[in-house]
Amino acid sequence: MIDELDLRAYDFHLPDSAIAQLPIEPRHAARLLVLGRSDDRLADHTVADLPHLLPPRSLLVVNDTRVVPARLLGQKASGGRVELLLTRPFATPGADLLAHEAMARSSKPLRVGQEIALDGGGAAVITAILGQGLVRVDLAGFADLGALLASSGHVPLPPYIRGGKEQPDLDRPRYQSTFAARPGAVAAPTAGLHLSTELLAELAAAEIEVAHVTLHVGPGTFLPVRDPDLRHHRVLPERAEISAATAAAIAHARAQGRAIIAVGTTTTRTLEAAALLGDGTVRAGGFDANLTILPGHRFQIVDGLMTNFHLPQSSLLVLVSAFAGRERILNAYAHAVAHAYRFYSYGDATLILPTVIP
Repeated sequence: MIDELDLRAYDFHLPDSAIAQLPIEPRHAARLLVLGRSDDRLADHTVADLPHLLPPRSLLVVNDTRVVPARLLGQKASGGRVELLLTRPFATPGADLLAHEAMARSSKPLRVGQEIALDGGGAAVITAILGQGLVRVDLAGFADLGALLASSGHVPLPPYIRGGKEQPDLDRPRYQSTFAARPGAVAAPTAGLHLSTELLAELAAAEIEVAHVTLHVGPGTFLPVRDPDLRHHRVLPERAEISAATAAAIAHARAQGRAIIAVGTTTTRTLEAAALLGDGTVRAGGFDANLTILPGHRFQIVDGLMTNFHLPQSSLLVLVSAFAGRERILNAYAHAVAHAYRFYSYGDATLILPTVIP
């Protein structure tokens, strides 16, 4: 019998050729594998079909965080190269340059007091070694964090996309949703990348309401699971915010019995964490979303989920499996591999509907 709290139960074979290296154009041309939350049938569609696939008058909830160029490259006085990824780069105007946590990569261990000259200008001084690859840095050379990142920052592409090497003219506009508004993410909420302005207009015409939440994607979303016993894994907190308008839209949809469809696992975590804080009610306000969704989680808000294909043995694959069933999801992934779907951040998507698929 499969132990659904054993990380090894969430493995699957994925050829390297299935990992998308470039985004598809237009955004809504991506393929969409549709399955029901309690239905073993599968249907092949494209994201452009979304207005006809969603339950009538659904509330679609998206994550409007904006990816910032939070990856900093530079060198030590010795000439050794260093890479820093700021973990909470809330680059609002006037944001302080001091005491930023970063994930660091260096050929030799960094030391407190070391200064790193950043490519593009500015400097980072190591002020603390936090362990597990984390450091604290003071940044300098610009008026505020936003200015420094605009000059010296790089799009923090995942390593499976071209080895993490950005193509600025492509990735800066494309590794970003069309509705991204609130700077602070170090990775894109990738399901939202498929929603073009044209498709959003078609959704509105089909009476599909769209509401926004914010979850600033950080290491909590993408760090690997280290312990094979999922009961020991905790997703790191990430900053979230829900507006009064979105809280009211969710309450109204629930009162009317309309389906609430989350676009992305980050949106799902935001809504479900808010429900736990609000005793089943989503309330307006900011909070740290520190919910780890495992098999057995009782979903209180989310009825359906649109999400990309996730890495084997990742917390995101576990979340999706908790939502729709491990075996159902792994069967869907096997279908996707066999039918040449594109995986991960620039890849295709799945749509898990509340009931049987149309």
